Parts: sequence; C-alpha cells; structure tokens
Amino acid sequence: MAKPLARVLALLDILQAGGTRTLRELSERLGVDERTVRRYVDHLLDLDVPVESVRGRYGGYRLAPGYRMPPLMLTDDEAVAVLLGLTGARRAALNPDAALAVESAAAKVRRVLPRALAARLATLTAVTAYADDSRSPATPETGILLAVAGAAVRRRPLAITYTDKNGRSTERVLQPYGVVALNGRWYATGLDSRSGAVRSFRLDRVTRAAVEDGQFQVPAGFDPATVVTEAASGASYPHAVSVRVQGSQRAVRMRMPGPIAVIDQADGEPGWVRVRWRVERLDWVPSVLAGLGLPFVIEEPDELRDRVRALAGQLTSWSEAR
Repeated sequence: MAKPLARVLALLDILQAGGTRTLRELSERLGVDERTVRRYVDHLLDLDVPVESVRGRYGGYRLAPGYRMPPLMLTDDEAVAVLLGLTGARRAALNPDAALAVESAAAKVRRVLPRALAARLATLTAVTAYADDSRSPATPETGILLAVAGAAVRRRPLAITYTDKNGRSTERVLQPYGVVALNGRWYATGLDSRSGAVRSFRLDRVTRAAVEDGQFQVPAGFDPATVVTEAASGASYPHAVSVRVQGSQRAVRMRMPGPIAVIDQADGEPGWVRVRWRVERLDWVPSVLAGLGLPFVIEEPDELRDRVRALAGQLTSWSEAR
C-alpha cells in the first residue's frame, strides 16, 4: 500500500477512536506536516467521510457524531482468501515486527466479519496443520474446506464424493482427523470407509462433503501433518532415500521438486537436515541432489552413491569434451 493512502486510512482510524484531535496531534502521530494533514482530511471528505472541523483554542478535527464505518462486506470465498493469505504472510514474516503487524491486520478483519462466518474461519485456523514453510496454499471450494474443518473439530464423519487422479469418482465416508496445508494444496486425512485404513485426500478433488450423524475419536498421538507428508512423498515406492544436507529446512525445501520429501533437523548436527523420501526409480535422484547446490551425505541406499559418482564422472567428461 502506498504511504499516502496508508496515512489517510491511519487518519480515519485515529478519528474513529472518538473525540476531537488537534492538528498538531494528528501531524505528530502521522509523521507529516500540518498542511499534509489538511490534505488528508480533504481526501476523506472526497470519500464522503463526514470529518468536521472544530474551531477554537481546543479545536481540530473529529468525525460527525453517530458516524460508523460500514461493515466489511466480504463473500465467504473472499474472507477465506484474505485470512489465509494473512496466515501465510505471518508464517513467512522474517522479523517479529512484521509478524505482529500481520496478526494485527488479521484481527481487524475478524472483528468486522459476520459472527457465523468468523466462527467457521476460526475453526479452520484452529484445525489446520502446515506441513512446510511455504506460502498459504490455493483455496479449494470454500464450502468444502469449511465443512471438512468443522467436521474435524466436532469429530463428525463426512460423506464425500472424491475424484481420483484418473478421473474416477467414488462415494465414501471419511472420519477427518485433521486438515493439512502442504506445498500449495489442502488435504484431509483420516479413516476411510472404503479401504478401512487411514487415507489422505486432496480437497480440490472433493466435490461433495456432507456431515453425517455420529462421533469418532482421533487415535492418540496421531499427527496429521506427518501422515500427509509421508503419503505425498510416495510411501509405497520400493526405494527409501535418506540424505543429510548442509542447509536450512527452508532452503532445502525450496530446491526439492514438489512435495516429495520429509525434511527434519539432523540430530546432533547443527546446520544440517535429514531429507527422506521414497522413489520408484533411482536414476533421477542424483540430478536432484546435484541441483541442491549444497553439501550432502548419502545415508541410503548404497546404490545411490554409485549413481552419484557415475553422474559426477559423466559431467566431468562432458565438461572436458572439445
């Protein structure tokens, strides 16, 4: 937001607190000269905000008695997008002051939302686990997202219609243990009636979600973020890869191709992380490790070391070719 516009809005915020504010006080609080304050007042008048000028020794500016800003009118989709965007900004904030400013902005938005919508958004925020440090994911259909979050909090089963990656649609009942945001997508994870096992479902592939009667209990110690991350990393693939990398979790995550890996701090090794994932084939893994641009140590499998040495030799050969 441009500074002049931000200060005009700051002026309005000060005046909405009530009372008469002197020109000097407004000048000091806004960090501008008195002439600029008068110009900002003119901007508010142009927007039909009834700012009154009070003459006399204790004069200044005030809002007309009884004036209130109209409520913030947002659709459900807009409200979810705004608050999740602010959540992402807070998680990405690089310093405490920035995080505090984002939290303050989110609180102001929540205060002016309709009570029912504010409660549903609070439920979504409370139940969501973030499995990485990336920005907030794109929002699937808002009604689906809020319905799943509400069911997860109230421990109510959901009848869902789910379309898999092959375009095949199925009906099933899900006990949603949690909602997880991972690498630009939303997931629900919990007990699936069709398989009888814990499954994770992409919410952008859910076309219907209806709350059913009954209650369920979440297993003790269940971690939705870990379950979804491991599912996204290809837990059924035959090759388990484990590599220690010198760098931060954020730096490594940014260089990994998609949501394929679990990245944790390496025990007893400050500045190092352990990267684990499963793959169907090892032939492409050496190029991924080379693309990290960071020192690494292969823990498993042994075959991967040979493949990395082979790639290094091939690159050296190509670089020396005439």
